[in-house]
Amino acid sequence: MPDAPGTRRVSGLTAAAAPPVAPGAGDRRTYEVRTFGCQMNVHDSERISGLLEGAGLTRVEGGQADVVVFNTCAVRENADNKLYGNLGILKAVKETRPDLQIAVGGCLAQKDRETILKKAPWVDAVFGTHNIGALPALLERARHNQDAQLEILESLDVFPSTLPTRRESVYAGWVSISVGCNNTCTFCIVPSLRGKERDRRPGEILAEIEALVADGAVEVTLLGQNVNSYGVEFGDRGAFAKLLRACGSIEGLERVRFTSPHPAAFTDDVIDAMAETPNVMPQLHMPLQSGSDRVLKAMRRSYRSSRFLGILERVRDRMPSAAISTDIIVGFPGETEEDFQATLDVVEQSRFATAFTFQYSRRPGTPAADLPDQLPKAVVQERFERLTALQDRISREENARQVGRVVEVLVTDQQGRKGGETHRLTGRARDQRLVHFSVPEGGPVPRPGDVVTVPVTEAASFHLLSDPAPEQYAVRRSRAGDAWDRSQADSCGVPAPSGAGSDGAGAAGAPRPVALGMPSLPVRGGRP
Repeated sequence: MPDAPGTRRVSGLTAAAAPPVAPGAGDRRTYEVRTFGCQMNVHDSERISGLLEGAGLTRVEGGQADVVVFNTCAVRENADNKLYGNLGILKAVKETRPDLQIAVGGCLAQKDRETILKKAPWVDAVFGTHNIGALPALLERARHNQDAQLEILESLDVFPSTLPTRRESVYAGWVSISVGCNNTCTFCIVPSLRGKERDRRPGEILAEIEALVADGAVEVTLLGQNVNSYGVEFGDRGAFAKLLRACGSIEGLERVRFTSPHPAAFTDDVIDAMAETPNVMPQLHMPLQSGSDRVLKAMRRSYRSSRFLGILERVRDRMPSAAISTDIIVGFPGETEEDFQATLDVVEQSRFATAFTFQYSRRPGTPAADLPDQLPKAVVQERFERLTALQDRISREENARQVGRVVEVLVTDQQGRKGGETHRLTGRARDQRLVHFSVPEGGPVPRPGDVVTVPVTEAASFHLLSDPAPEQYAVRRSRAGDAWDRSQADSCGVPAPSGAGSDGAGAAGAPRPVALGMPSLPVRGGRP
């Protein structure tokens, strides 16, 4: 396909990076990053923010930014519609503000490439999943040349963790252990957009975690398209379990999570590492996708429902209080009522704490897009509603079992939908359940990053509630809470009082430090 006029495409080579022009004291430009998609995209957006701040831009909260970056998803069709709808709105803004710059990156940019500039020629820069680091240079070239810049690499330029990062949280952080995917699921376009799996060395990962902890974080989430296949590139199939155990020796690291494992590669050594490493949380997110063995085969998911249920049984045998969540696709091509009933049966047996349910979305370029028997929308919708009703009931029942338990809650800077009315604060229990809790009259108000111990007094489908008596309430001030105080002081120039931001006010505007990227070591060859 020919390039759109005024654009530049690079395949397999990195264009010479033009250094961003440092703004003067009076013309500091602002930016905004809008993120669609999964946790990988959220973490990539932290890197995009770090790059832009390293180039002299300042994040804006409210109002119109000088640079707007869309970090896109391509998994479902509505992601396309959402992007082009947003771009259409910004077209009118750009007509009145020609200096506004718009960039599109992420999976949809990797897939659509020149199409974005054909549909929205007012976009200034398009970059792919493999060259996030090129964004500042692309924006500067677009501004200098008055031409749109398109740069798409076919393979990874540098491992993303080598890039500067503006973390969205001082108390928790994402850590990528791998990028890409070696699976061939027929419904998924991700492998063609993010490439084959590339693994980081354990020493690099642990060094990044230690740096996060030194900066105040008490929780990390290990990220990968299939985290439990980590190590396959350097020939150690037990590497993920070893990595979990190594996290247990990092002083100050209180909570370790990971997402997402693949059932086909889930081994007992990982279950043992989870159960025997105190700071690995009793929580597991493992995609089921379908409970029908026939559909799983058509999806090229190399496991069957019996294996999936067996993993859950072994996890709960070692960690009885573990909360398990999943992803499920409804309406895959050719799914019969019998197939769907098999999914309902597995969901009933699995007793998921929560499930992320999706209606199948036909994605051009995937094998499933060309399968016969694409289901009518009405059929998919009806099944989707039955599945969500079942899971809502199970979630409500499983949460009701938590009433009376005493839980340890890491306080977040988020606020519940009714937080302003109820004055409850919000956090996550060790098993990742969402907890809204009140502070007894006269009790100390925790900061985001602090830990409270409270009893569960009420439950709903999607959260737990706690209204403790004074003697039932305890606060542990933490290093993460101290880091929150420092971030608030940086934002306003004065020390933040205890509890600052606990009602959600000021949280979004607090600046986060930009961490330098971690040094990169060769991925291939040698010992880990």
